[in-house]
Amino acid sequence: MMTESNPADPHAPDLSSFHELTASRRAWIQEYLIPWCRTANVPSLLKAEMEWGDIAGRVEPQFSLWLWAWSRFPVLYVEGLRGLDESFLVRVTLQDGSQHEGFPDGRASSRAILILADREDGKPVERGPFRLDQVLSVERITQ
Repeated sequence: MMTESNPADPHAPDLSSFHELTASRRAWIQEYLIPWCRTANVPSLLKAEMEWGDIAGRVEPQFSLWLWAWSRFPVLYVEGLRGLDESFLVRVTLQDGSQHEGFPDGRASSRAILILADREDGKPVERGPFRLDQVLSVERITQ
């Protein structure tokens, strides 16, 4: 078992290089991996998902890769939340110019697919699915 370097125990291993390695990995995730996820297209994200264990370790892709991919639209992402932010009504604008309003549905949304939930005439309605590559912008609606 590795322990911190201990002057009282001259045989204890020095973990300073391990701490440097973990700091380097955290920096790589913040500086390269998360920004890549925010800009990658869906085919690239799907390929990365297949090799996610080698890329990011044991972190599940739905709680890292796909959340980071959706974080290109900041209103959908809250650091530390294990899913899309469902708190606010949003307007999704697609590449074709169409606009759709509703609340992000974190349970119905999956990977590269966004589903919006809303109500019409007192009944629940679902809008979507909207593929990540189709979405041009997502903005919070303030009333």
